[in-house]
Amino acid sequence: MQLEAHIQAIQQDLAATAGLGDDATADAARRLSEALASTLHLRLLDLLGEAAAEIGSQLSSGHVEVRLAGRDPELVMVLDDAPDTGQLAAGEELKGRITLRLPETLKAALEAAADHEGISTNTWLVRTIARSLESRPSKRGRQHRMQGYAQG
Repeated sequence: MQLEAHIQAIQQDLAATAGLGDDATADAARRLSEALASTLHLRLLDLLGEAAAEIGSQLSSGHVEVRLAGRDPELVMVLDDAPDTGQLAAGEELKGRITLRLPETLKAALEAAADHEGISTNTWLVRTIARSLESRPSKRGRQHRMQGYAQG
């Protein structure tokens, strides 16, 4: 995503508006828009960061990062790793049982998804449930944070 085109468009809008006045006004507007270019760039990056945090808070799994390559930002969806049933808490075993009645079509879809990942249906269900419970946003005290990296 190139911010430079947007910054230039804002500068042109300012110049066009200032052009309604005399030459001194147009010259002052030109100098002001040149001086504001860096600030405009930072403000647009702030806006992208807020958008990424808002979108990320609505995702069930993963988050959105703003990454910079030079001065050009990009929004990147980063998926969280699926919890592994081998990473149980110390002393915790897979002993809990639930009888779950499903429509045959849903059961077939679950088995196909597990087959696709090369794991058992039980492991697939445990991972999916754990992921769902871990990624639920907390209603109180939720803080938005921005993650990412810059490459220059």
